[in-house]
Amino acid sequence: MIVVTGAAGFIGSYLVGKLNREGFEDIVMVDKYDDPLKDKNYNTKKCRERVDRDDFFNWLAQNEKFVQIIIHLGARTDTVGQEPEIYQQLNLEYSQKIWNACIDYGLPLIYASSASTYGDGRLGFDDSHELVNNFVPLNLYAKSKHDFDVWALSQKKQPYFWAGLKFFNVYGPNEYHKGRMASVILQAFQTIGRTGEMNLFKSHRPEIKDGEQARDFIYVEDVAKVIMFFMQNRKKSGLFNVGTGKARTYLSLAKAVFRSMDKPEHIHFIDTPEDLRGKYQYYTCANINKLIQAGYNQPFYSLEDGIDDYVRNYLVLSKNY
Repeated sequence: MIVVTGAAGFIGSYLVGKLNREGFEDIVMVDKYDDPLKDKNYNTKKCRERVDRDDFFNWLAQNEKFVQIIIHLGARTDTVGQEPEIYQQLNLEYSQKIWNACIDYGLPLIYASSASTYGDGRLGFDDSHELVNNFVPLNLYAKSKHDFDVWALSQKKQPYFWAGLKFFNVYGPNEYHKGRMASVILQAFQTIGRTGEMNLFKSHRPEIKDGEQARDFIYVEDVAKVIMFFMQNRKKSGLFNVGTGKARTYLSLAKAVFRSMDKPEHIHFIDTPEDLRGKYQYYTCANINKLIQAGYNQPFYSLEDGIDDYVRNYLVLSKNY
């Protein structure tokens, strides 16, 4: 039995769909199930049971002997939220309870960390454990993810296998509910479809041109493949970057969306909102050497190929995975 938390969300629901396609149906989907915008993410998925997030630990105490692994993807993911107690409760304390339950019940754990833990990127994007304490996250979401990484590494008692996956900029099907927190690809598709134009943030750093802000964008299909790799290859525990190892500009991204929509390019630059400026990463690029050394050898979607698949096979059709 595979437990997936955050199973109604973006990456969680996609992972369950991927597991279904690979023949896995003995799955327990854990989430809050209180957002009707997420219904299409999970209502066609095959699983043994859906469990409310608040009931999960009672459920686990009664069913732990049937569970083979916990994949913990549930979190408060809003990067501009200003409620520290919510991030503390959902992203740190809940994760700590899952960690300790995995120890008590002898279960392996895969959990979602985030590239946002690297802060402004001035210290690089190396997933070495020796560097973790040096990072300074830029928002409450990132801080809560960082705090759990630091806590996990400090624990004398650990699950017999665990992997904390530092997801970089993930995009793809099943993120329709995310609103402002959705990927730039989805926002670009919606804006271009509505107006025929696309706005990108101006650069507020003189050394970086408008549109040349760059991120390591990774297609959710590749993220699901990495998670499944760690499900089946439990050798060395630790933190692992999950990105493509290549940084691409927002300008390249916008051009790819126009191309996949078969629309002429109309791109404009606007000021970055004040509430984001001090919390904005201008560059991210995963060092994926540790992931490769762990044995992962699958090719990643290029940004253009990932966007093309997403736009043509999902967004144009208003389709979930």
